[in-house]
Amino acid sequence: MTEATRRADAHQPAPFADLTPALKAALPGLRGTLKANAPLAPLTWFRVGGPAQLLFEPTDSNDLALLLAHLPADMPITPIGLGSNLIVRDGGVPGLVIRLGKAFGDITVEGDTITAGAGAADVKVARAAAEAGLAGFSFLRGIPGAIGGALRMNGGAYGGEVKDILVEAHGLSRSGAPLRFTSADMGFSYRHCGVPDDVIFTRAVFRGTPGDAAAITEEMNRITQSREASQPVKSRTGGSTFANPPGTSAWKLVDAAGCRGLTMGGAQVSELHTNFLVNLGGATAADIEGLGEEVRRRVRAQSGIELRWEIRRIGLPLQD
Repeated sequence: MTEATRRADAHQPAPFADLTPALKAALPGLRGTLKANAPLAPLTWFRVGGPAQLLFEPTDSNDLALLLAHLPADMPITPIGLGSNLIVRDGGVPGLVIRLGKAFGDITVEGDTITAGAGAADVKVARAAAEAGLAGFSFLRGIPGAIGGALRMNGGAYGGEVKDILVEAHGLSRSGAPLRFTSADMGFSYRHCGVPDDVIFTRAVFRGTPGDAAAITEEMNRITQSREASQPVKSRTGGSTFANPPGTSAWKLVDAAGCRGLTMGGAQVSELHTNFLVNLGGATAADIEGLGEEVRRRVRAQSGIELRWEIRRIGLPLQD
């Protein structure tokens, strides 16, 4: 048995109560996949974390609305997408985790607009825009996630942000009611959206401007090359860890605080780009989050600046 295996075995959470029989009995029309104590680590880029008490993968918005309308009002709900900017804590996630997967991955181009499901990968939307000769979407090539997450955090990179191209977003309320938000309704600011956290985005409509397909593709290629040269894109990572404070870059602050290559358990601050944390192979979620907090502590001590987590952290720590 390897050390990584021993560490993983020592961090297995107790299972949650199985709520699926009652829900399935009450909702015979439910078409999606509903599982109890479903592993979440394989669904995240870090490959760490405990299970979901309930994991639901709906077949469409109506299927999701049906379940939401019949859930207990006190049940926590947590939507996830591609699992890129995400740490699932080792104790797992109580309540319902909703994964918007392939069923929410449609991308449609009509004139100068693109409609994309919340589960559509940002890079695929960028490619669809390039093929259609629509400019303004190339920055999405630099965001390793899905449209739902890009909406929630006003995702941005390489000089562009979601707010620059969004026409409207559609979603569901905590009770399953359909909602529509114009770009102005979203309350966008830097890496932030003002829509209440319990709203689940299901799709979005974007507008670009006519451009040259070859030039747009070349711009995307430059972004791809830049990412591969400067970021640990082939490692188990979660994208940018901290939001950039006003007037500076998070990686510069992390570097100045002497954190390049810093390790905790099986987690490391990337040697290539210091605003990335990496699972070296045997990390737990506690290792990764603890390393991030240690980086924040050192940056605060060195510069007086409080770094804000950009990676979303969900669930419970493992109980001793």
